[in-house]
Amino acid sequence: MRVVRVERADLPAYTEGIRRVYADTFSEPPWHEDPSAGAEYTDRLADDAAHPGFTAALALDGDTVAGFATAWTTPAVFPSERSYGQVAEALGPERVEALLCGAVEVDELAVAPAARGTGLGAKLLATVTEHAPDGRCWLLTSVRAEATVRFYARRGWHQLPVPVPGRARLVVLLGPDHPGAAGHASAG
Repeated sequence: MRVVRVERADLPAYTEGIRRVYADTFSEPPWHEDPSAGAEYTDRLADDAAHPGFTAALALDGDTVAGFATAWTTPAVFPSERSYGQVAEALGPERVEALLCGAVEVDELAVAPAARGTGLGAKLLATVTEHAPDGRCWLLTSVRAEATVRFYARRGWHQLPVPVPGRARLVVLLGPDHPGAAGHASAG
């Protein structure tokens, strides 16, 4: 298997594989999403690809998608849709601006169940964060996703000790080289 960076114009050729991996990954515990959420995600992906700094990586076994990751640059004016408002509420405007704005935001990372444990997740993560300015990258995940939190912790990501309000029990993780990790984060 190989991990490749994919240009936004080339993403449509992989839509079905991305949909399948998303559905297989996020229909499992702790996410429990309906498998139809894979189609919703691929519909959203077209809009996500328009974000400044968008990057995507695919893990390919021949032409079959075995995993994917997407990321983009968090805008200077922090968004309010999706879970952003809850993150802003938890961290406050000063920390949001200092830690998250202008940083690479990992939006999704998923590996097909049959390909887990092969190092693909780590390669996908490295591919979408390798150009993070001054090592500034971040993501959201749920503390309910214990294996996911451990995956990031093993790679040096730091969990901010501030819970994000809401049912999903989200937490903010800062990348291993994020300059704010030492002063604001604790081990995951």
